[in-house]
Amino acid sequence: MSFIEKKENPEKVLKSIFGYKKFRPLQKEIIENVLEGRDTLAILPTGGGKSLCYQIPALMMEGLTVVISPLIALMEDQVAQLDNLGIAAAYINSSLSWDDYKAACRQVQSGKLKLLYVSPEGLNTEKMLNLLHSPSVKVECITIDEAHCISEWGHDFRPDYLDIALIKKQFPQSVCLALTATATEQVKKDIIHQLKMEEPKVLCASFNRPNIFLHVERKAKPLEQVLCFLEQHKGESGIIYCFSRKNVDQLNFELQRRGIKSLSYHAGLTDAQRSKNQKAFIQDKIDVMVATVAFGMGINKPDVRFVIHYDMPKSVEQYYQEIGRAGRDGLSAEALLLFGPGDINKIRWLFNDSADSTKAENLLRGMINYAESTTCRRKQLLAYFGENFCESQDKDEKDCCCDICASVEKISAPAAILTKASIQPRIKSFPKKNQLKENISDEDQKLADKLRAWRRKAADELEVPPYVIFGDKSLYDIASKHPRTTQELLNCYGIGESKTEKFGYYILRIVKEE
Repeated sequence: MSFIEKKENPEKVLKSIFGYKKFRPLQKEIIENVLEGRDTLAILPTGGGKSLCYQIPALMMEGLTVVISPLIALMEDQVAQLDNLGIAAAYINSSLSWDDYKAACRQVQSGKLKLLYVSPEGLNTEKMLNLLHSPSVKVECITIDEAHCISEWGHDFRPDYLDIALIKKQFPQSVCLALTATATEQVKKDIIHQLKMEEPKVLCASFNRPNIFLHVERKAKPLEQVLCFLEQHKGESGIIYCFSRKNVDQLNFELQRRGIKSLSYHAGLTDAQRSKNQKAFIQDKIDVMVATVAFGMGINKPDVRFVIHYDMPKSVEQYYQEIGRAGRDGLSAEALLLFGPGDINKIRWLFNDSADSTKAENLLRGMINYAESTTCRRKQLLAYFGENFCESQDKDEKDCCCDICASVEKISAPAAILTKASIQPRIKSFPKKNQLKENISDEDQKLADKLRAWRRKAADELEVPPYVIFGDKSLYDIASKHPRTTQELLNCYGIGESKTEKFGYYILRIVKEE
């Protein structure tokens, strides 16, 4: 696909290429800043559409956009989705064979590539720098994904990110865009300082994810609590986070023994096994991934319906980042945290290996305060990031808020005073709207199931995750609208010109047969 001239309207690109009718909060402002050549730091929640903030400018600029991404799996996923849209994109990392590496280099040197994904450690190499300095290459934008990794104040500091500023200096005419889902004020300042951003525009969207129901239970019989939860979420995709490799392996064994389709992910597995397990999860071959903190950054799977913390995270930042992997498609999801004093002791035991035990204790204290909260968890979570939860939220958002608010709604006002002891194990799930099936008839549900079956087959044939074809939100929109023509199909959520050209015939045939 040739570049789209700047005179084109970003909204037109959004609709014609990506199939969306309107931008999410702050997306347009970020895109306009990048197109104007202004360094930008953007904090958008997971599921807030960070990728479009550099992908649309990349299509509207003549040169190359270099995207620095921390995970091979994320690069592969992003490139697969862009390729499916007809956009010239490639990645260069250690997973490539020599022939594939040379092919990617030729794409870059052709001057026709729009986006190149590289890892932070792969960026600062002689081969990569020579490639980017090729006469035919014009680096117009340098995008840093998961930018909080550059800050030692962040929860996931990675030293390789510190070299980015040195590389950025070699391309003074390029605009810099830093993106992250989690950043306190200190982390924001550190990102700007470490990247040496010049008078950047800082844009921060709300951290609120109203579609995620926040739930904390006292950890009593954790295996039974998890099994009870999974019984209520049969067939749904989810992640269970554990403190240690041992816990991961034990829990995964117990789940598999009970017929639950699960796999494990932690640093003790080989690279090949981790990659294989992650691919199985992304491609819907399994329902549940049991993992340590090593899993999840950059996972682009939109239909994760729940995240369980079998053990307490070390910080609110880590917790927010991990629960944010649920409900990226905007549909309802749930975050369950099992909380017990033993978790606190295990985390504190690790402080002996911490470079700054005082900082580690402060981060842990924030997490403890959240878990022991007797007031709205959403308010406390947002307050941690310096945001006030608006009391005037509409009723739909309040209905899907947190366990404490749901409990208060069920009891009389005098009895609404809760205590720490009220964090009880799950007896029944709180009422929560199922946005997937809301307002959809049985007939439409049958059509959605047929579309899902076709998507599964198409994804297997193309060797891509199902959501690369279409997300669940698109399938349900098609099922409810029953498009009969190409133009009607283009009016469905997430259906642009490229996907209509590739898959329109099959979709319209399925709709017609129904």
